[in-house]
Amino acid sequence: MSDMTSTADAPRPPGRPRSVRADEAIIGATLDLLAEGNTLEALSIEAIAARAGVGKATIYRRWSGKDALLLDALRTLKGQPPEPAGHSVRDDLVLLVGAVGHNIDPRAAKIMPCLVPEVNRSPDRYQLYQNIIEPRRKLMREVLRRGVASGELRADLDVELTMALLTGPMLIQRMLRWHPELEERMLPEQIVDLVLDGVRAR
Repeated sequence: MSDMTSTADAPRPPGRPRSVRADEAIIGATLDLLAEGNTLEALSIEAIAARAGVGKATIYRRWSGKDALLLDALRTLKGQPPEPAGHSVRDDLVLLVGAVGHNIDPRAAKIMPCLVPEVNRSPDRYQLYQNIIEPRRKLMREVLRRGVASGELRADLDVELTMALLTGPMLIQRMLRWHPELEERMLPEQIVDLVLDGVRAR
């Protein structure tokens, strides 16, 4: 029998809540398959459904297609970004820089490096990456603009370039362990203090 006609996948009556267990199984199956070496291109809804133990219709009732599912799966992999307290520009930047390249799921160590070539090769995958990263950039952008508005940071600050200066060193250290003698625990503070020395209001 086709999974489109199975009892489990029959259209649910109005008001019936989504199954959190099914959502978690589908997201988990997606991440497991990526961690096992499947590329974004090769990954199929059929394979995800089989791993999750659901029918394809169950997935399509929750997500419009594979890219929408991948976006939620990769967001889950990274976890929620930290929320700045709003009291200190420096402290908020240290918090946000400390989250760069940090993933709460151990599968990320296998998945994230494999995404880089796909992001560079495909405009669609690049947009997927941007959709994941932009909310995190927005938080940092707001902190920097708050610093400009309060007079703590230079009025002519290039906010986008400053974000790149703050995030780049943390990302390359976490992804590539670029310099083995850098102390990761102290690195967010060191990066923020070094950059702030150049962008504080004079």
